[in-house]
Amino acid sequence: MGQAFQCSKYRGVIMKKKGLITPKWKTKSKHPRKQRKLLYTAPLHRRRKMMVAPLSEELQDRYGIKRMPVRVKDKVVILRGDFAFVEGEVTEVDSKRIRIYIDGVTVEKADGTERFYPVHPSNVQITNLNLKDDRRSRMIERKV
Repeated sequence: MGQAFQCSKYRGVIMKKKGLITPKWKTKSKHPRKQRKLLYTAPLHRRRKMMVAPLSEELQDRYGIKRMPVRVKDKVVILRGDFAFVEGEVTEVDSKRIRIYIDGVTVEKADGTERFYPVHPSNVQITNLNLKDDRRSRMIERKV
């Protein structure tokens, strides 16, 4: 195959001699520095795939799916950290920081006010899905 070279016309894109354009974030690397950079500079459509959480055993048996993206009004239980085994409803999903905020999982600030504690979706398990959205129910049907 041809050699890859950096093209000044397409910033952040590696071109090959045959004319194939490959995005820079598709490159695989073992270097932790490059792995972190790809994680922190990922576009939103790739971050959405990072916002998945495993389903409970009951939901896995019912739908035949192991994991789903977390959405607002899903009921989850936290499996790791200081708030382990706390169950609550997702109130906010932050795609930029790859964190979710759960009702009942708060910390007290120095001035006495409470704020939500951010939790990574990999540390929770979905116990009840919010199926009010048509697109989500169609996604489940498509995967089954």
